[in-house]
Amino acid sequence: MHPILVRLGPLTIRYYGLMYVIAISLGFYLLVREVRRKGITKGDAPLTIDDLIDLLLWTVPMAIIGARIYYVAFQWDYYSRHLADVVKIWQGGLAIHGGVIAGAATVYLFCRIKRIRFWALTDALVPSLILGQAIGRIGNLMNGDAYGLPTSLPWGIHFPPDSPAGMAYPGQATHPSMIYEMILNLMIFAYLWGIRKKGYRDGFSTAMYFILYSIARAIVSFTRGDSLWLGPIRAAHVISAVFILGFGAFIIKRRLYERVKPETHPRDRTAAPADR
Repeated sequence: MHPILVRLGPLTIRYYGLMYVIAISLGFYLLVREVRRKGITKGDAPLTIDDLIDLLLWTVPMAIIGARIYYVAFQWDYYSRHLADVVKIWQGGLAIHGGVIAGAATVYLFCRIKRIRFWALTDALVPSLILGQAIGRIGNLMNGDAYGLPTSLPWGIHFPPDSPAGMAYPGQATHPSMIYEMILNLMIFAYLWGIRKKGYRDGFSTAMYFILYSIARAIVSFTRGDSLWLGPIRAAHVISAVFILGFGAFIIKRRLYERVKPETHPRDRTAAPADR
């Protein structure tokens, strides 16, 4: 495993960046398909490719910034003494929970400004999001970050000594935690993609994304060697519990598990003020 794919003179192509490009490109393609299928509108006009490009340009940078801020905040003892390292995201250190929170807030703001139904759009978006997370774990594998605790299991990985995992646990095989999460993310993607035509109320797929990913992340976090901590508790476990309880209550309160009759127009699926 090596973080750099190829060097062409002054140009360096890293696996980390390449996986982001692949994830964003594939995710955007799937999002366009879903927006068209669901008939999502901007006011009374169809949502266009240009609108979705605007969404991408708004959301991706803010999600990356949010992911970095979240990570740096939990590692402030180090970064307060190495401020120049704060911007070095190519070395790893993007916390997915921070990215999801910042991204969701940006999508909400975008929907309010553009008059788009928030839950309809996020339902179209979450399959792309979880698939992108799965692809991103390949970058973590090649980079040697998001690594696991030492293990004697036969599939443990010896990372290069100059990688984050190699420096944390020199000479030791570690759990391939990023592969565990990639597999679980692909399973969640298969589920979300499979239910998208089942007629559930707007917001159901979004809520299930948060619940299922939180469960997956909570499980994988037991094997992670680079966990962020809140005192004696892994931060991932705390926020996962919040998401599971919060979105579980959201499903029950809004009765999102009910299916809308086929003849019901997509715009009538919710009546929540926040969706307008």
